[in-house]
Amino acid sequence: RVQLAESGGGSVQAGGSLRLSCVASGNIGDSRCMGWFRQAPGKDREAVGALSLRDPRGNSVYYSDSVKGRFTISRDTNKNTVYLQMTGLRSEAAALYYCAAQDDRTPCYTLRASSYNSWGQGTQVTVSS
Repeated sequence: RVQLAESGGGSVQAGGSLRLSCVASGNIGDSRCMGWFRQAPGKDREAVGALSLRDPRGNSVYYSDSVKGRFTISRDTNKNTVYLQMTGLRSEAAALYYCAAQDDRTPCYTLRASSYNSWGQGTQVTVSS
């Protein structure tokens, strides 16, 4: 099983930037996708984006329409770390952000939370206006 630990959350002003990190340990070799999700109070968990771990160059990255062009997912294979760089943050981005690992064959671009079987504890992002 994979263990995931997010960090980097905090408070930022609207329009600002923040970078979240997710360090993976354990049996990461079986994972096919690493995803980022978020959940705001009173709302359903929402997909942010995902990266295919089977693409050695890290070019297979998919985003939800709400963050496309402003958020970037990348990886550092040597550190077993996936990053979520967020720019142009808006108030609606305030949420608890989770990283997750998926080892089934569901394509990463589906951004389906139910396909992910390992989850971190989350890191809180607050956006002030």
